[in-house]
Amino acid sequence: MQIKSIKAYHVVQPFVDGPYRMSKGRQADAFDAVIVAITADSGLTGWGEMAPLGNFYSAAFPAGTRAGVPEIAPHLIGHDPRGLARIGRLMDTVFKGHPYIKSALDMACWDLAARAADVPLVTLLGGKESDMAETYRVVTHGTLDQMAALAKRIIAEGCRRLQVKVGGNVHDDIERVTTVASAVPKGTVIFCDANAGWTPYQARQFADATRGIDYTFEQPCTTIEENMSVRRMLDKPMVLDESVTSLEAMLEINRLGAADGLTLKISRLGGVTKTRQIRDVAVDLGFMITVEDTGGAEIDTAAMAHLSLSTPEERRLHAIAFHEWVTVRTAFNAPPVTGSHMGIPDGPGLGIDVDPSLLGKPFFEVG
Repeated sequence: MQIKSIKAYHVVQPFVDGPYRMSKGRQADAFDAVIVAITADSGLTGWGEMAPLGNFYSAAFPAGTRAGVPEIAPHLIGHDPRGLARIGRLMDTVFKGHPYIKSALDMACWDLAARAADVPLVTLLGGKESDMAETYRVVTHGTLDQMAALAKRIIAEGCRRLQVKVGGNVHDDIERVTTVASAVPKGTVIFCDANAGWTPYQARQFADATRGIDYTFEQPCTTIEENMSVRRMLDKPMVLDESVTSLEAMLEINRLGAADGLTLKISRLGGVTKTRQIRDVAVDLGFMITVEDTGGAEIDTAAMAHLSLSTPEERRLHAIAFHEWVTVRTAFNAPPVTGSHMGIPDGPGLGIDVDPSLLGKPFFEVG
């Protein structure tokens, strides 16, 4: 089997609940996605998606993806999409760095390989460990009343896991988390995610003032060393996200003992191939794992679900249903969400059924 053609689409995906707000005035109105279709000479098509969260969240931006895919895609024509490691090496050879640009292409090859084998992607990723993964919802940055009201609404809708955005003014964030924790039932799982917004000094201030609240601290500072300096005085679990940029970074986190858990973002790592590699090593090293991405709709969420459900249940933290965040549809047979749990679609590959008419005209095609 050989890659015959590649098409790329640009799809803006507005958020259902309006702007997504983080600390320090950072916000986005939509996921700005690139969706890739890779078709083989067998007639089968695999799909991949990558969507940065604005230009501020990670070292990726929408215009960069749209510019980079046409630079890489022509080099893949004629290669076997099932040779996933070789495809990855080829992309790294012809285009140095910028893993986020390669993510959708890598994902589409995995989808195509699983469709060719007539098995769900989860089977190629190690097998399904459970039928559903528990999901979390985000309480975005806002006023005390706004955040408390949103937290109450999320709990009323059946979710029991909250990620509360912090990372702004420390004293305001202490009030925010205290208010949210008081507004939800005892036993609600809370993660306080600063998105690398604090210095170690600020993170220690926050941790010291909130010792009485049960939560997991997520990525308070930018570097692994800064987070490690906070962890030394912390009496709560710590999860790192933005620091997990490669296998080497994950191994450094492990060497230092800088975290209990890791959030793996598919596009930050360069695709399903590298996410699976890092996930498997991290599981063997004893980390708790969340697999997600920077954004996307049905295609990307399906990939997240397959990676999540092939993660051992005892090592899985939670998942997120990004396709429920946006107002547009890109595919049918989306990952099923029941209450606070998400599964994988039935069918080979990612399991989703993409309708190209929902995507508009390709901005690039080759082959």
